Amino acid sequence: MKFRVTVRKEDGVEEKRSIEAASRFEVYSNAEKEGVTVVQVEEGSGGFTLPKWANIKLSSGINQEQKITFTKNLSAMLKAGLTLSRALSVIERQSANKFLKEVVVDLESEVKKGTAFNEALAKHSSIFSKLFIAMTRAGEESGTLADALGVVARQMDRSYTLQKKIKGAMIYPTIIMVAVIVIGVLMLIYVVPTLSATFVSLRVELPSSTKAVIAASDFMASHVILTFGILGAFLAGMFFLLRSKPGSAALLYVSLHVPVIGDLVRETMSARAARALSSLLSSGVEMLSAIAIAEEVVGDNIFGKVVHEAQDKVRKGEALSTVFAAHPKLYPVLVGDMIAVGEETGNVSSMLGQVAEYYETDVEDRTKDLSTIIEPLLMLFIGSVVGLFAISMISPIYSLSSSIN
Repeated sequence: MKFRVTVRKEDGVEEKRSIEAASRFEVYSNAEKEGVTVVQVEEGSGGFTLPKWANIKLSSGINQEQKITFTKNLSAMLKAGLTLSRALSVIERQSANKFLKEVVVDLESEVKKGTAFNEALAKHSSIFSKLFIAMTRAGEESGTLADALGVVARQMDRSYTLQKKIKGAMIYPTIIMVAVIVIGVLMLIYVVPTLSATFVSLRVELPSSTKAVIAASDFMASHVILTFGILGAFLAGMFFLLRSKPGSAALLYVSLHVPVIGDLVRETMSARAARALSSLLSSGVEMLSAIAIAEEVVGDNIFGKVVHEAQDKVRKGEALSTVFAAHPKLYPVLVGDMIAVGEETGNVSSMLGQVAEYYETDVEDRTKDLSTIIEPLLMLFIGSVVGLFAISMISPIYSLSSSIN
């Protein structure tokens, strides 16, 4: 395999080369032997390449499940007695994901140079979270890296499982809503024009709701491509709006005021904050640093602001429990009470772990019943849409039959 490589010599001069090597690791290894530093490595020998601004990378190419597997395997191999560099080499050979291979090769290269593992991970901050890096640093400093990675793996696994269950519970209503919108548009384009033509030929007096439906149908039937373009733009706009900061904040605010859903959101956020703090504190991360990282895990929202407030209060010498206890509308009372017990017994991380376990289990149970709660609401929504459409189309026919009689 050929690589386009940019190396920096000892005098600081950069040089571009085309190198034949079996892997990126071999490129780094050969450069190290030669005494030069690899600045950039790209696969291929030349040819046309897109400018940097055109190379849009939507994701790292490594999903959460693969990160969890990587962490679990690395922890297991370190516990088995393998050195860090050798464990990384084994993972690199076993991995089927080319993006993960590249990252692992770079991590192995950095570790062999003598770089601390947490510093090597920090160079890939788009892939490894601050929580991951902080716990790795704590594990290295205390000589318990394998155990720290095991804790990270469990934390990631629990968060991922919880997130997957919540998303799974929302798939069914989302599909139904999209299907209703698409079917409604298709009926307005292909079914309503036939009925409206009949009404026009018979000169039937139409109610306002029927006129509105026919007007929408005429527009859509005359501009089919534009209609589907607007529909696609609307769905895409909603997707990006909900992923934006104002959109996600508005959605969170609305969700908190919806029965059942609001409790689910509070417990999910409480579990996330408690799990992050518990994992960090149990790995030996200092309290203020743990709170700062937990704030990022919770997110830049009203729940994260409470965690930020906790950092300020703890820095001033106040108890962590008092902050959570002061916000019962966001974090359930149990969170503050359990932290207070932990502070009294000197075992905050353990209490937080129990809080996380309790709410994670409760959220899992609630999501199982969520579809049962949503189904009647969906039926009510669909019934309302179908009823409105039926009344608008049937009432002129009923008026016509009455006039004939």
